[in-house]
This record gives sequence, C-alpha cells and structure tokens, in this order.
Amino acid sequence: MYLKRKNIGKFWPVPRKGTKYLAVPNHNNNEAISLVVVMRDVLKLVRNKKELKRLLNEGKILINNKTIKETNYPVSLFDIISIPESKKNYKAILSEHKKMVFEEVSGKDSESKIYKVLNKKLISKNKIQFNLMHGRNIITKEKISVGDSLVINLRDGKIEKIIPIEKGKEVFINEGKHAGYFGKIEEIVERGGKMIAKINSKEGRVNVWVKNIIAVK
Repeated sequence: MYLKRKNIGKFWPVPRKGTKYLAVPNHNNNEAISLVVVMRDVLKLVRNKKELKRLLNEGKILINNKTIKETNYPVSLFDIISIPESKKNYKAILSEHKKMVFEEVSGKDSESKIYKVLNKKLISKNKIQFNLMHGRNIITKEKISVGDSLVINLRDGKIEKIIPIEKGKEVFINEGKHAGYFGKIEEIVERGGKMIAKINSKEGRVNVWVKNIIAVK
C-alpha cells in the first residue's frame, strides 16, 4: 500500500518533496514507518526496494531479534533494527523535533526493548495477561500496574526489569506538544479526572498527561 508523500505522518523523517508516493507499513500506520522507507530513505543502507527484498530473503535483517521478510514491515518507537553481517544495530527514537530518528546502539542496548503496559486482564487465578504497546502481550505473575514499563529481553522474551510510573523515574514523552523530550517525574497529580505528571525536562518544568509518557529508567 502506498500513500501520497504530502499525506505521510509528521513524524516521518523524509522530505515532503520527492517521489509522489511512499510505501506505508502493512499495519500500525499511525505510529510506524515502513521498513523500506527506513532502510532506503532514512538510513540509506539500500538503494531500492529490490535490494532490500534480496537482503530480507537472505535473512540478513532483524527487527527486535526477529528475522523479517516483509519490505513494508512497520518500524515503531524503540524498535531495534539489526544487521548481523555488519554488526550494526539501530534504535528508533523520537527526536525533539518530533521526527523518528535512528541511533546506533550496541551491547545490552541492542538486546532489549522498552514496552509500556497499556492494559491487563485476568486469565486464570494466578496469571494476568499484560497488553503492551505495539501489539505485544505477556503473561506473568509479576506485580505490574497499567502505565508501568517493562524491559523485555529480545532473545528470550523474558522481563528484565519493571519500571513503575512514579516520582523520581526518568521518562520519555512520546506524544503531545512536548514529545521527544526526556525528563524526571517530580510529582503525579489528578487534575480534571486525568493523571498529570509534573516533569523536569530539558525544556523546563512541564505538565504532561501520564498517558503520553513512557518510563525508561
């Protein structure tokens, strides 16, 4: 599926001028960029879709430690693109200009991904299924609250760390006018029926809806 370049999401880090159409992800259109656009137009690691397809067929590209075969596979926030042959790993983050950018990472930073807990449901007496961002879910007996973050090991799928959404935690603002900034929670208050986090960030002290932040440390 393709979309006119002028209609792509504002977070796409590509010029508004150029070829008329760009390939969109095969799902999660509002939060992701298609792999072919990332590899060709952003990272410039391939020259065209045909070259990317060859690499995919040879199993040379992984996302979150999973071998990918689709050129339009969605690349979302905090995803790790790995190219084992060149020992390169790229992590998707949101810049202060609200554009998705890719920073090179290695070691432990390339072996795990942070997921925010969106909701949960009881599936048996002692087990709860936690539904995470980007369609992932995990079943565990761990004590976790909606809004917390889980650091998931990409090799075995196990929880490495639980980061509660609370005072003193470092967070990333992923939506709203302050998107792209990191900061530390000074306080969480209820205001107008919403939970608001008071955050000390590079931008100064800002108030952000808890729904728009992800605990990262």
